[in-house]
Amino acid sequence: MRKMVLSILVENTFGVLSRVAGLFSRRGYNIDSLTVGATENTEYSRMTVVATGDEQILDQIKKQLAKLEDVKEIKELVPNQSVCRELILVKVAVTPAERQSVISIADIFRAKIVDVAPDSLMVELTGNEAKLAAFVQLLEGYTIKEIARTGITGLSRGAGDMGEYIDD
Repeated sequence: MRKMVLSILVENTFGVLSRVAGLFSRRGYNIDSLTVGATENTEYSRMTVVATGDEQILDQIKKQLAKLEDVKEIKELVPNQSVCRELILVKVAVTPAERQSVISIADIFRAKIVDVAPDSLMVELTGNEAKLAAFVQLLEGYTIKEIARTGITGLSRGAGDMGEYIDD
């Protein structure tokens, strides 16, 4: 089993997210992570889809996505040839005595304290999956009240891009 990260350039049209997600559900494939956002051209959006499977399943996913009318380009974001990031918000229950130690852990990871309440802190951290996992693991000695994650998004390194459609 292998994890694949796909950057998909799609037309910014009504129902495109539903059609892409529907393709996965009809075929019985699971989406590990899905993010969608506007590009520099409002006619197009970029989806980042993370899926896990054997080579045959992953190849089939790419082929089926390419058949969708709204999909203009698909690029696999290969490790070391791309930059992938995720944002996480973590609300940690803290006593006054614990507050500084949680802030210290956040500082080590260059995380931001975005909310302070009498009995909790909310921490924002952006990074790759390994960094986020290490951060959450260090917080295991505390009570984590809530976690929210954006899902992975990314771009390939270097000058190459999916610009054929963007520049229109």
